[in-house]
Amino acid sequence: MPSVGIIAILKKPTGPEILLQKQYRPPVEGVCIEMPAGLLDANESIERCAERELLEETGYIGTAVRSSPIMFNDPGFCNTNLKLVTVAVDLADPRNQNPVPQLEDGEFIETFTVPLKSFPEELRRLASEGYKLDARLQNVADGIELAREYGL
Repeated sequence: MPSVGIIAILKKPTGPEILLQKQYRPPVEGVCIEMPAGLLDANESIERCAERELLEETGYIGTAVRSSPIMFNDPGFCNTNLKLVTVAVDLADPRNQNPVPQLEDGEFIETFTVPLKSFPEELRRLASEGYKLDARLQNVADGIELAREYGL
């Protein structure tokens, strides 16, 4: 079943921030740092799915601005795949002033933000505190560090 990972960027006067989540995951026996994500409904575009899942999991209303090609999570092991969708969240929108998640029964998700410019360093700090990192997030952070290192 197609899925989506959401890179939600909140536009703040102090600079852009990335929206992250903490969620306990039994397979890794720990709390994971993740991006919002979800499964595509029938006849739903990937962009619409990203906007819907963001609203359900975080309460924020955003606009999809970019999506990746289909990516395979672990092609040597299974065929699970996803698209990453970047969603812009306008905090000037009154609907984003007091976001209220619409979580399903049994979902327990803590949402927080990190300044995009310190995102790679924050992930390292969180990992050092014992949190498990979602590979998608670490790949985004590594991309930021590569861009810095090579002046892109």
